[in-house]
Amino acid sequence: MSVEAETLLRQAQSHKAAGRPAEAAEAYGALLALRPNMPDTWFNLAMMQRQAGRPAAALGAYQEALDRRISGPEEVHLNRAVIYSDDLGQADAAEAELKTALAIQPAYLAAWLNLGNLYEDKGERDQARSAYRRALDLAPPQAAPLALARLANATRFTDAADPLIEAMGLLLAQAGASDASRAEVGYALGRALDEVQSYDQAFAAYAEANAASRRATGATYDRAAQEAFVDRSIATFPKPVPTVWDPTGAPVFILGMFRSGSTLVERILAAHDGVTSGGELALTPRIVSAIAPYPEAAGEASPATAAGWRKSYLDQLHAARPGAALVTDKRPDNFLHIGLIKTMFPDAKIIHTVRQPLDMILSNWFLHLDASMAYAMDLEDAAHWYGQHERLMAHWKSLYPDILTVDYDALVADPRPEIERVLTYCGLDWQDQVMEFHKAGGAVRTASVWQIREPLYRKSSGRWRNYESHLGGLRGLLGE
Repeated sequence: MSVEAETLLRQAQSHKAAGRPAEAAEAYGALLALRPNMPDTWFNLAMMQRQAGRPAAALGAYQEALDRRISGPEEVHLNRAVIYSDDLGQADAAEAELKTALAIQPAYLAAWLNLGNLYEDKGERDQARSAYRRALDLAPPQAAPLALARLANATRFTDAADPLIEAMGLLLAQAGASDASRAEVGYALGRALDEVQSYDQAFAAYAEANAASRRATGATYDRAAQEAFVDRSIATFPKPVPTVWDPTGAPVFILGMFRSGSTLVERILAAHDGVTSGGELALTPRIVSAIAPYPEAAGEASPATAAGWRKSYLDQLHAARPGAALVTDKRPDNFLHIGLIKTMFPDAKIIHTVRQPLDMILSNWFLHLDASMAYAMDLEDAAHWYGQHERLMAHWKSLYPDILTVDYDALVADPRPEIERVLTYCGLDWQDQVMEFHKAGGAVRTASVWQIREPLYRKSSGRWRNYESHLGGLRGLLGE
């Protein structure tokens, strides 16, 4: 390798290690212009391009790696499937890539797990369970808990004596089970026990799962840091951004507490002919990660800087959902960044979903969420996060009273008036199919993957009452 090529390789590796994907991609690209027959470098380029928000370019780089006969091509097809599924919303293309990976390596556990997850996203329960059973057959002991939990989460339970419930209990009883395994299986066991109405046992399973998750990840929630961030955000954005005619095609932002009904609102909107679902896009957080100090620098941004952020957002949005007229960005924690969103898109439509607090907090605690959402692993921490969410949203709404609040409980109790409000707010005419959103095809990535395949129902409203005997302290914190 020439001195120039070695220098570019070192630069690319340095940028990659430092978390600068765009710069790493540029260096890898320059290296490949000199030495194109390097399949592993094409692979690394693809990884950096995806992290930099360029999914189409990443697909092309992965194809170059395949064309140049990279070793382990099944992993390339798996990575391409993830891009199609997570970034581009093309479930059929993702399925084809996974099946190609499995044709190359039939015992590829990760592909079976991803295929099962894709079938869940598509609402195909039987196919999902079949894929997870195949994964469970293949899984080595250390991976078996994940396969077992995935299978259980795709299962309808009607009997506390179900063999899957017994299998999860036996695994959790093993002295050598890791905390990560205990968390994975514990959440699934809690869901199964809740479904068969064994609520005390379900609560105990969830408590153990959350404790195991905290031990496994080391995740902690810093209440003081969250309070300080809210204080700084309020101070940084003391007045509204002037409203202007905005021709740039901003999405509809749907945000709020996680598990507050944001997916339901998005699915209803996506059933309309004029709307394309974006799902939980990482575009705003990606821009946030490049602003320092945040939020202060966002509040001091020049018009040119704001225009650059807007262009970056829209370029990535159009790459992810090409040709779409109106796209939804349903990332709940964007409520943290409404100041930045309004800086980029002064006329952005923002829908804030809300729900009965006890139901919402419990629903968070019942899910195996990412370690970045450490507040969800403790009921009192979740109550604190909720309080800070309420404080920040009160500020945003004082600046922007046009933010539309949609109450989940009101929506499921009397859908039509609430749906009409949402459509009118978005400038959309009524279409009857929005009332039958659950019949719409397509994949949906959400923790409520099975619920959104059903007609609107009220059984999740007031769910906290099943656990009332365990919630005395939490109710006190919330003033219930």
